Amino acid sequence: RLGVVIRFLTLPSPIGPLTIAATDRGLAALYMASEKHGQSASERSTWVRDDTAPGPASPILARCRDQLTAYFQGQLRTFDLPLDPTGTDFQQRVWRELRRIPFGATSTYGALARQLGNPGASRAVGSANGHNPISIVVPCHRVVGSDGSLTGYGGGLERKKWLLAHEARVAGGTLSQFQSA
Repeated sequence: RLGVVIRFLTLPSPIGPLTIAATDRGLAALYMASEKHGQSASERSTWVRDDTAPGPASPILARCRDQLTAYFQGQLRTFDLPLDPTGTDFQQRVWRELRRIPFGATSTYGALARQLGNPGASRAVGSANGHNPISIVVPCHRVVGSDGSLTGYGGGLERKKWLLAHEARVAGGTLSQFQSA
């Protein structure tokens, strides 16, 4: 993004350090350590650490930090943040659908493709899901295989399992009690 200032900070979490980044318009990225589709080192070299940037700290990053902390403490089920992810029109549509999957529920790639009006697009939905730059807030971890199995996750299957189990606990159920959305 030429000319756009991207501020970032690192936040400790139960699933390891999280890097959150925002523009003036909204949250642009939330990456886990060693994430499969995270930003490259050259892309991140233009980012500015929020606590060393000139001017006031990013209010979006502060809100995101506070909401993530509440999420991990089991006190928040729905994020309320302005978002500014970079992606194709199709990816943006998939990411909007991901935000509709309720806390404590899961969906499948096929169900998302049908909701987008393109039942044959399961693989494209999977690719867009895998390139989601705002994990957790845009809950790509809530997408499972058609048989209910835990399928690939950019942050690793152990983190996906932890996030789903965390949401199940908070929602008062167990991982095996997830219902498809």
